[in-house]
Amino acid sequence: MGFGFQVAARDGAARTGAITTPRGQIRTPAFMPVGTAATVKGMLPESVAATGADILLGNTYHLMLRPGAERVARLGGLHRFMNWERPILTDSGGFQVMSLAGLRKLSEEGVRFQSHVDGSRHMLTPERSMEIQRLLGSDIVMCFDECPALPATDAEVARAMRLSMRWAERSKAAFGDRPGHALFGIMQGGVTQELREESATALRAIGFDGYAIGGLAVGEGQEAMFSVLDYACDLLPEDRPRYLMGVGKPDDIVGAVKRGVDMMDCVLPSRSGRTGQAWTRRGQVNLKNARHADDPRPLDEACTCPACRGYSRAYLHHVYRAGEMIAGMLLTWHNLHYYQEIMAGMRAAVAAGRFAAWEAEFHAARAEGDIPPL
Repeated sequence: MGFGFQVAARDGAARTGAITTPRGQIRTPAFMPVGTAATVKGMLPESVAATGADILLGNTYHLMLRPGAERVARLGGLHRFMNWERPILTDSGGFQVMSLAGLRKLSEEGVRFQSHVDGSRHMLTPERSMEIQRLLGSDIVMCFDECPALPATDAEVARAMRLSMRWAERSKAAFGDRPGHALFGIMQGGVTQELREESATALRAIGFDGYAIGGLAVGEGQEAMFSVLDYACDLLPEDRPRYLMGVGKPDDIVGAVKRGVDMMDCVLPSRSGRTGQAWTRRGQVNLKNARHADDPRPLDEACTCPACRGYSRAYLHHVYRAGEMIAGMLLTWHNLHYYQEIMAGMRAAVAAGRFAAWEAEFHAARAEGDIPPL
């Protein structure tokens, strides 16, 4: 079985379908939990699978520094190394390298940078990024790109986008012919429609297995992000998956799917869990607050995750305040479960032709807010 994508149903711009890979099917729209360093923090791989996740994201930058891509390859590849047999997408490392500020130097060749781990010096180019991702054995590989933080001048955004398009050509050449593996191009251009159109045209001319929308969720705000998504998906091929990188909060995800996005990733569910934050149907719940100390109710009475089935808000408040590891574990499990419930709900709603009604119900429940204890 090779890599493929098929749309099964549409409702407005929203769509549902499946990506096929030799390691299994990815139901779309899909949310990818982030396993930065070959682990989703606080979760066993089988626990992540139990939430409904079909695919994980790994981080090229972090894995190249520790434990090293060559070491992972010698140990049988990333899937075996982290005990996850389902598909894995690896990002290119570009976003993390660009975030190093004074520790990096950008050129046409690539980015020379100093490791935040031990100070060692490295050069990351499109060719090296493809090599690292090949050594890791990821199923979906991302092109190496430059992602400038917003706000930035149009000139700076245009320069970065055009460099990214030249790097996309080099990434495609270096990726080569790898049956069963896919290479995604990354659209850049900030919040300027003309630059996004130029980027999409360049990517389509090169030709990729899927297309990502990069350079959003980097400081522009939800309104600006949605204004880009209103036209960005239409610039990309209809018969390829569309991946919005680094997004986001539940209402960001729903708004993205409404506009035609098929895949998303974000560290937010696991990061929030480690800091005492839970995402529920009625919005965010802060378990650090004292009002939960005597509350015997679950986080969400309708949720079937282990945190909601077996533990009270009072217990979750206690273990968080006591600094116990189980707090982050249970809250991360709940958050990932809730995110996957959102994705399953949207897939079913699109298939049934009732996405607008589902979206209205989603927002109505969140507008009610968290219900305080009696």
